[in-house]
Amino acid sequence: MKRIQTHLWILVLIAALALSACAAPPPPVAGQGAEGSSGGDTITVAVVTPYMANATTKFVIDRFVAYGQEQGWNVTVTDTNADFNELVSRIEDAVTQQVDAIVLGMGDPAQMTKGLESAKAAGIPVFGLDAGTGPGVVLNITSDNGQLGRETARYLAEALGGEGNVIMFTHDPHPGVRARAEAAAEEFAKYDGITVIEKKHIEVPGPVDFARSLTQDLLTAYPEKGSIAGIWAGWDEPALGAVQAIEAAGRDEIKVVGIDGTDFAKAEIAKGGPFIATIEQDFDGMAKELVAIIADYLAGNPPETDLVTIPGKLITQE
Repeated sequence: MKRIQTHLWILVLIAALALSACAAPPPPVAGQGAEGSSGGDTITVAVVTPYMANATTKFVIDRFVAYGQEQGWNVTVTDTNADFNELVSRIEDAVTQQVDAIVLGMGDPAQMTKGLESAKAAGIPVFGLDAGTGPGVVLNITSDNGQLGRETARYLAEALGGEGNVIMFTHDPHPGVRARAEAAAEEFAKYDGITVIEKKHIEVPGPVDFARSLTQDLLTAYPEKGSIAGIWAGWDEPALGAVQAIEAAGRDEIKVVGIDGTDFAKAEIAKGGPFIATIEQDFDGMAKELVAIIADYLAGNPPETDLVTIPGKLITQE
């Protein structure tokens, strides 16, 4: 009798264990739905940027936040107002908070090495949104900056009839602007009659005011009409500052091109004044594509490349 009772207890125990195994939930998988990689928490993505004061930076980050929230993510944004030392600290803060991913909202990864090393050591992936590639960055998505620089330089050179003195407004700390300027300089060099007489760094924040003041100084330094034929700007804000100074000085013979395709640039171009062209970047497309790339990465599908480029569209008075 005792032997039968023992057998019955064994059968009951086996059945209980089987039911328990069937009822246990599967382990969470990072990147699937709104469940994150840390014990089922919502996925958290930290965006860090030095350039939120820039109109296009704010736009592309706002779009990224919106698309991320559609995925159920918690997306935080930190701006350091062009302070790269603080930017490194903010990356390290994100690492301490154990976020699921970090996004560099523009800025040169070469200036964030210490922060990127911290993220890599913690196993946190870092992505660039119109930033740059390099050690510690899984992938950067950006415009084809070479195309942006070449097309705007070519359009300006042709508008000048292939001859005249040109001034370039640049900002080397931004990898994209630096690449545009390099491509533009190469394009200008193809025209025997085009001479780049000045290359000027534009401070950020406040690029419109800085460029306006700088252009006023340049117009004083080159007072004769024709001594400056054109100004190439690495993005629309300094182009706008240049146009404001040109119009105030009555030097409407000077032609200006920018890059970004902002609404204010389009409005200036439509007036038929000194601002003759810009090239529109698909910032909404960048933001949407990066969210999809990060979601795939967190689901265990890393990208096959570290750089995705999107072409721009030239916008002119015609």
